[in-house]
Amino acid sequence: MKIKSFLAKPYAIYANKQIKKSMLTAVADQENIFNSLIKTATKTEFGKEHQFEKIKTHADFVKNVPIREYEDFKEYIDKIKQGKHNVLWKGVPIYFAKTSGTTSGIKYIPITKDSIPNHINTARNALLCYMAQSGNTQFANGKMIFLSGTPELERIGGVPTGRLSGIVNHHIPRYLRSNQLPSFETNCIDDWEEKLSKIVEETLDERMTLISGIPPWMQMYFDELQKKTGKKIKDIFPDFSVMVQGGVNFEPYKAKLFESIGKKIDVIELYPASEGFFAFQYGQEAEGLLLNTDSGIFYEFIPVEDIENENPRRLTLKEVELNKNYVLIITSNAGLWAYNIGDTVRFVSLNPYRIVVTGRVKHFISAFGEHVIGEEVEEALMKAADSENIKITEFTVAPNISKTGEKSFHEWYIEFEKTPGNLEYLAERIDNNLRKKNIYYDDLIKGNILQPLKIEVVQKNGFINYMKSEGKLGGQNKVPRLSNDRKLATALRKWIIPSSAEAPVS
Repeated sequence: MKIKSFLAKPYAIYANKQIKKSMLTAVADQENIFNSLIKTATKTEFGKEHQFEKIKTHADFVKNVPIREYEDFKEYIDKIKQGKHNVLWKGVPIYFAKTSGTTSGIKYIPITKDSIPNHINTARNALLCYMAQSGNTQFANGKMIFLSGTPELERIGGVPTGRLSGIVNHHIPRYLRSNQLPSFETNCIDDWEEKLSKIVEETLDERMTLISGIPPWMQMYFDELQKKTGKKIKDIFPDFSVMVQGGVNFEPYKAKLFESIGKKIDVIELYPASEGFFAFQYGQEAEGLLLNTDSGIFYEFIPVEDIENENPRRLTLKEVELNKNYVLIITSNAGLWAYNIGDTVRFVSLNPYRIVVTGRVKHFISAFGEHVIGEEVEEALMKAADSENIKITEFTVAPNISKTGEKSFHEWYIEFEKTPGNLEYLAERIDNNLRKKNIYYDDLIKGNILQPLKIEVVQKNGFINYMKSEGKLGGQNKVPRLSNDRKLATALRKWIIPSSAEAPVS
């Protein structure tokens, strides 16, 4: 046993015990975090404006602090950029995490001295808990890919600013630096295709044991390796045993990724965002991700059906129920207060608290009143694909609103590893699965208001070409599962296979 794996073992056992303890005190920890956040920020500009000195209970907080999205915080962020202290949190942030918003353009999310441990320690704990539970510590001796955005940071109002992954790159523990790939210089490359080529070049002859990234990126990396060598990944990297992924649901990509690898390996799923690291996989067989309840973040949960209400119900952790969709609201020691991050989650366990991410608040189809969400389309497709041993590369769904008198329908743009012979049968299977998942969609089909869905086959690398055309290739960029308009669908049509392009376009 080499030194790093030897030293990791007792550390992993200790971390795992601490996480187990926190599972038992989740509700109490949340109450303590809430009280600490209010007390610490009472003298900030935000705290004074919202009378934090009078907030003693969650009900007081709901009364004084409304739900906000990024646009509602911009005036405070602008003051921080101008050098003002004690605006949202004590002092000034140590970083801004720069991220793209769908409606607000570039967003600058504060990361403070108090909040940075949430990002770093949660990633560490996910790996350590995996080590303790699986007994696999050997990967610590090999090379690991920690793909990030450029680690080069600019300064906005004197605050170091960059992509979250680039910021985190600066905090990788020293003892892992010698294991880390790609090189700093390669991570600084902006052009994704050039960067990918360099990553392949740097890693091809190394003893890779862990690879992390979002699934579409990993698939592109594996495709390039196979193109160069003609081999399965398990034959290129025989010691590759752990895949760490987050950012999107793993299930739609799993079959093709494992096919490329040539065997199943352990997967650690994470739920990080610029606003905080919310959950991670605890146990290879357990459903869902363990909510991070003792790491500087206080959570509220709004039932999805309430989100448009003027005064929606704002539930605390002890009030949530199983198998209901909630909009995730966070308050944190980064200075985010009742902040709507835009994700929906569902609890699959209350002991401990485990969640699955079910979609984005703004990524849905309800052009006809059906309110179909990401989890529903992913499950409908994967159930049909798995039954027919069909491998999906990427997909998205949009409404096709007829203007010709023909009934409207949902239009599915799918890139297959190998196009199935009977698309009509596959479409029927997917449609039936979706009808079982969503009663409103079922009613629209039964009522003859919608016709069953139609599939458009996207040519190989069509989604990659689309992302490239939008300047969003690589990194943490991902294709939305659903759109309530046809902007994405219209852009994709130049990459569909002509024989599948018979459906009318609205």
